[in-house]
Amino acid sequence: MQQISEKVVAGLSVPVKGNKVHFFSGATLQGKKAPAGFGVRVTAGGTKSFVLFHRVDGRKYLETLGRWDENPQGGTLTVRDAIIKADKLAKDLKNGRREDPRPERTRRMQDGDDPEGLKIGGANNSALKPEERDPEQKQPGLLDMFVERYCLKEKALKSADQYASTFRRLVAPDIGDLPVFGEGRLRRSHIVDMLDEIEDESGPVMADRTLAYLRKGFNWFAARNEDFTNPIVKGIREVGTNARDRILNDDELRDLWAALEVVENVPACYPRFVKSLLLTVTRRNEAALMHSSEIDGNDWTIPADRYKTGIDHLIPLSAAACELIGEKPDGANGNSWFIFTTTEGAKGFSGFSKAKRELDKAIAKIRTEAGREPMPRWVLHDLRRTGRSLMSRAGVPADHAERCLGHVIGGVRGVYDRYAYIEEKRAAFEALAALIERILNPASNVEELAGRRANK
Repeated sequence: MQQISEKVVAGLSVPVKGNKVHFFSGATLQGKKAPAGFGVRVTAGGTKSFVLFHRVDGRKYLETLGRWDENPQGGTLTVRDAIIKADKLAKDLKNGRREDPRPERTRRMQDGDDPEGLKIGGANNSALKPEERDPEQKQPGLLDMFVERYCLKEKALKSADQYASTFRRLVAPDIGDLPVFGEGRLRRSHIVDMLDEIEDESGPVMADRTLAYLRKGFNWFAARNEDFTNPIVKGIREVGTNARDRILNDDELRDLWAALEVVENVPACYPRFVKSLLLTVTRRNEAALMHSSEIDGNDWTIPADRYKTGIDHLIPLSAAACELIGEKPDGANGNSWFIFTTTEGAKGFSGFSKAKRELDKAIAKIRTEAGREPMPRWVLHDLRRTGRSLMSRAGVPADHAERCLGHVIGGVRGVYDRYAYIEEKRAAFEALAALIERILNPASNVEELAGRRANK
């Protein structure tokens, strides 16, 4: 019986040009048997991907399952994982559980772009490197088409890669999953919330640039589809007038925590992720990409290459924050995984907008049932600002609190004082966690205080 292994795949020959598919139908590995049509495609550049050959109505299709995780440029599948995925796909095809088994590229070539089900997208266009594209995005979105057809083909813009990168990093995680038409479609408020987050995390210049890119993309699509109306209107954002100072009060924090316990239709990691934003006073993307390699005991170091100041930032995790880390995902490879993940550790959490909408619904339900007014609009970055305010309330010295947020201290002290303030920051984060606990459980605090008074 034919065998396959990581070593076998590593030893597959590389063609001089084009690509070559090595089939391993019926090959076994650790008790898993590859279905008919399973193979490994090797390109002239040495990249190896797993594929499955199948037929639909007599037509032949070679569908890509994913890239081998031992490629020099990375990938998502081990050999065993690829066999399992191929076997599931083959069974779905056989039993009719898949509505359209054609690969995405084939569907686009044969059917064209179908407005029904079209989403904003932005994470899977051809201007991105293959490893940057989202393997879970099945259909190209509006922004993907804009980059591919307008930026790359019609205008051949030198800045096409900037458009693509901006959409992938800043737009797709927030509004990429929203439909262009129909129920739940993109609205102006979604764009405003997203721009607020971008300004808080990346600055007003980046927010304005993102808005300009979106406006051009939406205008391009509006010229092609008479049913689409560009939601970006004049005055949606004016430079220098969007600074936010929103801080959640105690009631809002209690409602938020209560909603995180009951919210539905969100990834299992989402409640832990949101709580971590407050307990570590970090920015959204910094927490979303928290990686096991960055954690040493109870200390989390965000590396300089993904921190806003360009300097390593050490966060001593409080006991409450440590509880949010969770266990190693079942499908994680080795000792390396993302903490907040929906892909068994392979990728950090994204899909912020969809989950945030579900969370807002849960908060609204709690307030409605209690006969209270709706919660004022808020964004995830408001939790960082709230955490800073709570530190002052907890008696943390301003200098220590600023270092907890990773702000660069100006003047002579900022340049020459190399003392890391680790223990001071540790005390500050514990004080923050303790205050949050008192806010969330005010009744128990009253009982504790009464008990202390009775014992005096």
